[in-house]
Amino acid sequence: MREPRTWQLTACAAVLGLALAAGAVTAAGPWDNGQRKAERARAVTTAPTGGAHHAAPRPAAGPPRPVPAPSAAGVLRALAAPHTTHPGDLAALLVPLLADPGLGPLRTASVVDATTGKQLYGEGATTPMTPASTIKIATTVAALSALGPDHRIPTTVTASPDGRTLTLVGGGDPTLDPARLKTLATDTARALKGRRVTAVRLAYDTSLYTGPSRHPIGPNENIAPVVALMTQEGRLDDSDSGPAPRAADPAHDTATAFAELLAKAGVTVQNAPAPARPSTAPPKAAPLARTYSAPLSTLVERTLTHSDNDLAEALARQTALARKQPASFDGAGRAVRAQLDALGLPTAGARFADGSGLSRADRMSAALLTGLLTRAADPARPALRPVLTGLPIGGFSGTLKSRFDTGPTATGAGLIRAKTGTLTGVNTLAGTVVTADGRLLAFAFLAGRTPSSYTAQPALDRLSAALAPQG
Repeated sequence: MREPRTWQLTACAAVLGLALAAGAVTAAGPWDNGQRKAERARAVTTAPTGGAHHAAPRPAAGPPRPVPAPSAAGVLRALAAPHTTHPGDLAALLVPLLADPGLGPLRTASVVDATTGKQLYGEGATTPMTPASTIKIATTVAALSALGPDHRIPTTVTASPDGRTLTLVGGGDPTLDPARLKTLATDTARALKGRRVTAVRLAYDTSLYTGPSRHPIGPNENIAPVVALMTQEGRLDDSDSGPAPRAADPAHDTATAFAELLAKAGVTVQNAPAPARPSTAPPKAAPLARTYSAPLSTLVERTLTHSDNDLAEALARQTALARKQPASFDGAGRAVRAQLDALGLPTAGARFADGSGLSRADRMSAALLTGLLTRAADPARPALRPVLTGLPIGGFSGTLKSRFDTGPTATGAGLIRAKTGTLTGVNTLAGTVVTADGRLLAFAFLAGRTPSSYTAQPALDRLSAALAPQG
């Protein structure tokens, strides 16, 4: 089986430029397999989970220009191919597959020509449904359009005028890791020694985010408290991906680790780190040292490839900040919707209760999902291209690595790129496929009240694989 699947991936790369995209994703950092699922303890089935961290090189002065995201024009070269797909043909293919009882009683569908935006097939396409993790497509499109692919999230150290009180200021980067935290402490110690300061008091500032820090689903191995300062997504074990025990107070743990690193660098911290008060964190204090996340293009790819819930919530809040909204669940939801409205997308009935899709209160239509993917494929919007290059590749990467590997779905291996969504009783799939005539189609299939992921996921895979070249 491996040889035919490898041939399919190679063929797809030739048509769509996927070799560039896949290579860039691989080079971006450590990755893992499978999908992070909500409500894991109550899920019908258990699957491997996603989420990983990226360490970015420390900038010498200010955020550097990142290496360009895989958004070259070659990624969409296939869009110039002549169109031969007929809506009637799609209906004949999809209607019987949508009737699969494994999809449950609620199912909607949308298939769109990514070049023209024309809907080629629809079944309840404008009906809002629970999208699960496919909402991350909306989260990432909103973040990229609001901030641009070069945006980096800072973590900063500020000092009082005498240099004897430091504040570690969280900028909302959940990918901060021990290596970057150590470098930040080393840079801070160097700056303090230049001022002849060897003993300080340390505070930490998480005021960038407002509202509840706990996701409404409560404590869960799939997401840490959503705070503006954390290290490695608040993980308490040595994992860098997947479900893990999470810190109850990631900000305090990060500040404590920072204090220990300062001590190793020759600066004595005279107190147990405490939350900052306005008097200890002057809003215009000059930064003493700073570290930056990877560029947003890389963060978006990671969010989609491995369904990273922590990172998705961070990107939603970055969008809120860009739109002058509170960086909270509610503020982020308003900001994401406003950003999508500005893109002219069909948001009627949509609700963004979170950025990750863990909430059952989320609502999106299949038409909105295919609209998002069509915007990302627009040659006039290259900043959105990481949304396409971040989608997992069927049978090869991310949350689709173990799918499209046998039977009738194997034709989609290497040709399907799609975001998965899974909650108990909810299964969704939205992405792109290259047709036999070299066209790029965007599709979205949403199913509710599904009896089991064991039956729903293969049914969704058969739907998308039917759009791929057969034989």
